[in-house]
Formats: sequence, structure tokens, C-alpha cells
Amino acid sequence: MLTIAVSSRSLFHVEDGHQIFETEGQDAFNQYMREKEALPLRPGPAFSLVKKLLALNCPGVRDKVEVVLLSRNSPDAGMRVMNSIAHYQLDIERAVFSQGSDRFRYAKALGAQLFLSANASDVRAAIEHGLAAATMVPIEQSHEFDDMTIRIALDGDSVVFSSEADEYYRQEGLAAFRLSESAKAHIPLGDGPFRAFLQALYDLQKQLPVDNPPLKVALVTARGLPSHARVIYTLRSWGIRFHEAIFAGGHDKGPLLQAFGADLFFDDTQKNIDSATSCGIMTGHVLYGAGEGITAVR
Repeated sequence: MLTIAVSSRSLFHVEDGHQIFETEGQDAFNQYMREKEALPLRPGPAFSLVKKLLALNCPGVRDKVEVVLLSRNSPDAGMRVMNSIAHYQLDIERAVFSQGSDRFRYAKALGAQLFLSANASDVRAAIEHGLAAATMVPIEQSHEFDDMTIRIALDGDSVVFSSEADEYYRQEGLAAFRLSESAKAHIPLGDGPFRAFLQALYDLQKQLPVDNPPLKVALVTARGLPSHARVIYTLRSWGIRFHEAIFAGGHDKGPLLQAFGADLFFDDTQKNIDSATSCGIMTGHVLYGAGEGITAVR
């Protein structure tokens, strides 16, 4: 079972009351949310992905995917969120309203392999405690689907793999990096923060049809040839295969992600996040390692 934990701000747009919370406090925000309880919140950046993932289940049964809600709202303000879940007929049963406290511990307790949030500090805490997590970057999206195929793209170094190679590149430069990766081609890279999530995706794929699969996963890495070899041998050692692998060679990832049709892209580098969002791709910023915000050209 793939279990994904989402925050209320990643599932819905709740910014209409954010200013009230910031300027007037929790009680005023609770009152505002009570007054708007019957008005559904607008879909947020993770909404489309959640809708598609839940559609993988057999009708009336959570047999492949479960989505759990982890909200910083108070239980009182959370009524509007729960009403919105019902309005959009999202099959979400489990929810935690933590009233501002850290939520990553609940994500682990609920068995989640991924935590999507709009709060960077929660994301960092989750990753530090071994849970794949990303800060959702809001973009304007249509919530009408061209098709129900789910396409998830992941960066390599510092996301799927450890930050070892990234750190060497920054210290020694591109030429030394390429020589080092060629020499270590048959030495598997270490696990990155999204290694377990990738395994969960792969396990889910094995339950789905092979012909015209409803879930496709792609590796989209800044690496180019010849530093591709270590990636391939690492994946072989893990027993995991991607549907597609894109070695961008340091070029913009946005157009490549657009060509893949990505519903969601995970990356640790701001340059790549910006490139993806400029092409209308929903992104999750992986706040991991020294690569955060570093422009990597490999």
C-alpha cells in the first residue's frame, strides 16, 4: 500500500484566511473558517495528484493507495477542510489536526512513505527523521484531466540517491566529477531521502497493468553521459526500473518534464524547480543536503 500524507494547504488553497491568522491570531482564524464552513476550499497544488492516485483503488476499497490528511489547523477550523474533502468526494478517511505542532511524527505513525506540505520547517524535520518530504510549490492548474495516467518525475542526486556525488561535484568541479563517476560506475550510490518512496512506487506499479500502465515514473537528472552509468548500475543493484530516464546534461529540465507530461516533479535545486514551474509543472522542493539552492551542471 502506498500511503501519502498531505497538508491541508497542499490539498486546498486556504490562503483566503491566512492574513487573518497572521494579523489577528488563531481565534479569529477559527471564527473565519466557521463562518465559511459551507463554502468549499479551492483545489490546491496536490489536489490533481491526489485525485488521480485515489482513482487507482478498486471502487469502495483502499487496496493500493491511501491518502491521509495532516493539517496544522485546529480541529475547529478543520471542519471546513473536512467539508471540502466531502464536497470533492475524495476518499480520505484518516486525518490529524495538530493546531500548529510538528506533523512529521504523525506521518510516520500513519505509515506514510511521503509527506507533502506547504511548510518548509515541517519538511526539513520529516527528511531529517527519514521520511520523504517536499515543500509544494503552488502553480495555477486546471483540474480537468486530459487522462488519468499518473506521471511522477524524480531528480537523482540528493533525491533518489545520496548527496555524495553532488558534494564531490561542488568541491572538485565538472571534469573531476565525470572522472570520479566513471571510475565508480559499478559502485552503487547511497540511498537518498526518496529511496523508500521510490520503492513504494515500484511495488505499486507491480500491482498495475503492464500494458498502458496508469502510473509512470521517470528519472530526470542533470547528469549527462558518461556519468549515467553509475545511475543505471545503482538502480540494477536495487532491483528497480524507471519507465523513462532523462539525462539532461545540465540543460533546463522544464521542457523535458513537459514532454514527459509530469504531474509532479521532485528536485532539490531551486534552478530546476523554477524551470519546471515556468513550464506549468507542479513541483515538490526536496529540502535536503547542501544541494538545496545550488545550481548543478552535470
